[in-house]
Amino acid sequence: MTIHEMKVKLFASLRVGRFVERQWDYVEGMTVRRVLEELHIDMKELGVLLVNCRHVEPDYRLAEGDTLSIFPVIGGG
Repeated sequence: MTIHEMKVKLFASLRVGRFVERQWDYVEGMTVRRVLEELHIDMKELGVLLVNCRHVEPDYRLAEGDTLSIFPVIGGG
């Protein structure tokens, strides 16, 4: 089993009780959806997912050295 490393950044309300930025070790085939599950982030809370500053879907497979940025839904009026 090969272990890879990436960076996860959380923004706004998603930081509460979690972290701002963290190095993350994962195994081959890890998806963004699995990271969200491990962080207990519900899809209803999710606004934008970026990997290396590009929009991705939850089923995107992560690669060595990626930076995953997770933003919550932003409300306003």
